[in-house]
Amino acid sequence: MTNSHEDEVGILAALTSRFESQRLPRLLDIQTAVNRGECLPDYDLSFLQEVFKDAASYSDLLSRHPEYEALSSKVASLYHEITTKALANEEAASK
Repeated sequence: MTNSHEDEVGILAALTSRFESQRLPRLLDIQTAVNRGECLPDYDLSFLQEVFKDAASYSDLLSRHPEYEALSSKVASLYHEITTKALANEEAASK
């Protein structure tokens, strides 16, 4: 590897761009749905699993770049809020 810091900065830039253009809009759509009391379809649940899995795989990278700590904390909070509400909706629907 010629310059790992530059490589990491490039990876983080790509991840940030993908998050802003693809993942965040979808997460916000899912949040809107669960806030309306909807149960999530399988494809949304799969998406949430994919987001969580990807976030876990980049945790070491993010830990080396504290400038992303606030963003990753906000994303984790959003994810937690969505999954908590989705679970509550599922429990209410099964009663």
